[in-house]
Parts: sequence; structure tokens; C-alpha cells
Amino acid sequence: MEDLKYWYKNIQDIISIIDTCIVEGDSEFITLKRLAKELGYSEYYSSRKFSEISGMPFRKYLHYRKLSFALKELRDRDSKIIDIALKYGFSSPEAFTRAFKKAYGISPSEYRKNPIPVALQTIIKPFDCFITEKENNEAEDSKSDVKVYFIRIPAHKFLHIRNYTSVGYWDFWQKQSKIPGQDCETICGLLDSIKGKLDDNNGSENNSSSGQLMAWINAPEGRICSWGIPLAEGYGARLPKSYNGPIPQNMQLIDVEEGEYIVFEHGPFDIAKEIQSVEKKIEAAMKNFDYEKSGYRLDTTPERVFYFFHDPNRFWKYVRPVIKIKP
Repeated sequence: MEDLKYWYKNIQDIISIIDTCIVEGDSEFITLKRLAKELGYSEYYSSRKFSEISGMPFRKYLHYRKLSFALKELRDRDSKIIDIALKYGFSSPEAFTRAFKKAYGISPSEYRKNPIPVALQTIIKPFDCFITEKENNEAEDSKSDVKVYFIRIPAHKFLHIRNYTSVGYWDFWQKQSKIPGQDCETICGLLDSIKGKLDDNNGSENNSSSGQLMAWINAPEGRICSWGIPLAEGYGARLPKSYNGPIPQNMQLIDVEEGEYIVFEHGPFDIAKEIQSVEKKIEAAMKNFDYEKSGYRLDTTPERVFYFFHDPNRFWKYVRPVIKIKP
């Protein structure tokens, strides 16, 4: 168990280093030889563990991550294609064009003219999934308690897929993986390619899952949740109300009206040690909150959306729509 935990953590560290080095243009550091040396293992063994945990060979992952960054630069900046090609380690514009077209089915110049959604290779987060270990006693002394407050969120749009029968994050993706084109890797990659997500962590380039979140949508045909409301589970991204870009196949775009929300928020935490205790604390806060005393009730209007933000470096929070109770 400890060896597996060790390698999950190390592979996550390597993946973070890869993105940082791509952004900083430090191509020397992201060779397998250099990273293996950092770990203190052979290239062969490090490569085998990377493939085992991430699901793809190291060089393939690196190749597609560079293409993902290159695509975003094509989309967001006026850099010349030759400069982008060289910046991300391609020997020539022709080599870059061949690789880009093979990955996305469109040439860099065509994509720049018409930036359609494509499935990027999003950053892999293996250690985030490795949360089955028993937490130690330190987990009970979480660094910050759950904050509860009300906010007003402007009208926006929510681009997403949804499932009417799933129960929780893992069950959601297991069910989605059986639907062609709606598996986790494809959907996350498509969302990563879309510009203008409202929760994009200030445009952080080395956080490709930024701007993506789980949600629950009030849906009469959905399963009945623990608090008695029929909900569908969804995964997607919030977009500006003015968004009029393409909608990827198998996804849907809904308008979310301006409204008031209650937020249950826990601050940064150590995902390896505290995730279970943080989850218990925030669930207890939601369960025990006195809505009647607050002057609000949960909004159960169809298509209202309840968002879930999970970023251990910043917060864990639930944002639920509410309606003020008239006196």
C-alpha cells in the first residue's frame, strides 16, 4: 500500500512538473532521464510506473500536453505558427501541423480561423483518486472550519453532460464511460478547449481542469436525493450569459438565471490526510443548517443548478440555489 501511495504521489508531482516546464520553456528538465534521476529510479522503471498509473506512456503524454498548450496559444494569442511550433518543441511548422492534424483532425491554421471544441489531453491527477487510505488523527484538526454565507450570482450559462441515475462522482463517470463520447477523458478534454469559462482560476495555464465542476440540476425525471429532491448529476463549465460558441456533440447548454445562493465552503486541505474529515464536516454543515432561521429555503425550481467546487489547494465548496422566504 505504501509503495502504491508513494508512486501515485510521485507521478502526480511529475505531471505538475511537466506543465510547469512547458509553460517556462524548460524542455531539458522534462526528459524521462532527468525525471527518473529526480525519483532515484531507472528510466525503464519510472516509465513503467508512469504508464501503469497514468494509463499512457510518458512520451505520449508529454507529446499531447505540448499540443494542448500549443492549441490554447493558437486560440488565445496572435503568435505566428512557426513560433508556436518551435516554442513547444516541434522541429518545424510542417512537423507541428502534421502532429496537430493527427491529434485534432484540423490544421493549426484552420483551427485558428474556426476554433471548434476539440478533446485536449487534460492534466492527469492520479493522486486525487487515491483517497482510500485510513486517515490519521490529524485529519480531525482541519486547518479551517466550514464557512456559510449567501451570495448573488449573475445570469450565466452551464455547458454540461448529465446523468439521471448516478450516485456520486465515481458512479457518474463509470456510467458515462459506457456512453460513446461521454467518458471522463473526452468530456474534460472538450471543456478544456473552450475559452472563457467563468471559473477558470484566472486563466491558469498549468491547471487544465480549472473551470470544470460537478453539479446537480433540479430535474423531475432525476433520482430522488437524500434531502428528497429529484436531481440529475452533471459535469461541465459555467460560461458567460453572452456565450454563443459551438456546443460539443453530446453536451447541452442551459441558461441559468440570476439568483441567490447559499455557500458551504471549507478552505485548503491536504487531500492525502484530510479529505474524509473535510467531507464529513461540510456534509454535517449542510445537513444541520437552519434554513427557517436564516430566512431562506432551497430553490427546487426545475433546471436550477447546485454547483460543487473541489480544489484542495483553494477550497471545497457547495453552492446551492435558495429563495428568500417572504415574511
